[in-house]
Amino acid sequence: MARLPITIATWDYDRVRPLLDGRVTVEGCEVNYLPMPVEECFHRAYFHGEFDVAEIGFSPFLIALSRGIAPYVALPVFLSRTFRHSAIYIRNDRGIASAADLRGKRIGLPEYQMSAVLWVRGFLKDEYGIEAADIDWVQGGLEQYGRKDKFPLNLPPGFPLSSAPEGRSLSSLLANGELDAVISARAPSCLIDGHPKVRRLYPDYRAVEQAYYARTGLFPIMHALGVRQDLAQAHPWLPSSLYKAFAQAKEIAERDLREVTALKIGLPWVTAELESTEAVMGRDFWPYGVDANRKTLEAMTRYSYEQGLAVRQLGVDELFAASTLDPVHI
Repeated sequence: MARLPITIATWDYDRVRPLLDGRVTVEGCEVNYLPMPVEECFHRAYFHGEFDVAEIGFSPFLIALSRGIAPYVALPVFLSRTFRHSAIYIRNDRGIASAADLRGKRIGLPEYQMSAVLWVRGFLKDEYGIEAADIDWVQGGLEQYGRKDKFPLNLPPGFPLSSAPEGRSLSSLLANGELDAVISARAPSCLIDGHPKVRRLYPDYRAVEQAYYARTGLFPIMHALGVRQDLAQAHPWLPSSLYKAFAQAKEIAERDLREVTALKIGLPWVTAELESTEAVMGRDFWPYGVDANRKTLEAMTRYSYEQGLAVRQLGVDELFAASTLDPVHI
């Protein structure tokens, strides 16, 4: 029987590399794998539908699903997860000593709907009582003008969200003092270049994020894996085959982290880092699947609705291909 040709696009993670180099195959498929930066992947997947299977920003996916316009069926393969306290960059001349001081400030973001910003707004509300409408938001490209939302928002009239001035980047606005802060998955160039009035809100973000995990048990999800709706309907076996393959690839990556005889990762103390992470988060610190991530997914769906993104509160069990909700256990 001929195998199904599919094109997969994701970033070049350690947890997908066994699929890229052929150590892991997708049952029933002939794979053309295209590694690329996530911004390019999202743009080509959401705006042009170029890929059969793609890494997808999970917050935009929740918006699309709530509206019934999701072009992809999601799989609980969480390719990107990151604590986002490290993603807040501030002016040091605006009286911002803690997150509580962000109330009322003018803050730039690349997209209001992006997952990184959703999580920051979530902990600002949960831990400091700051509502999304308590901040003056400015949306624009971090380094280049012209970035745009992937799906419509669900914000109330008069919500404080505006676009950056034409031709201006968020980094330049922060450097020039026209913004009080920026929330971004990437560090702005003004910070990298050593601007004397720009710094992270949390210089020791590792300690802050570990304490956050200890309090909440939440490891924020940024991106998942999606398979085109029409392809999943035509080949109902495909979501399970993809889930199985990506889970196998992640297992290989985790074994590589634990190799101590000859380190496979180019960090001298990678073993100590792994041990430190497991002391905080447990051995399975990056789980795939629904049940192991239910608490995090419930928080994310709540945030999406509260923040004017999803048009209704989504249930966790409606987020993913049905066959991946009940994987086979042997």
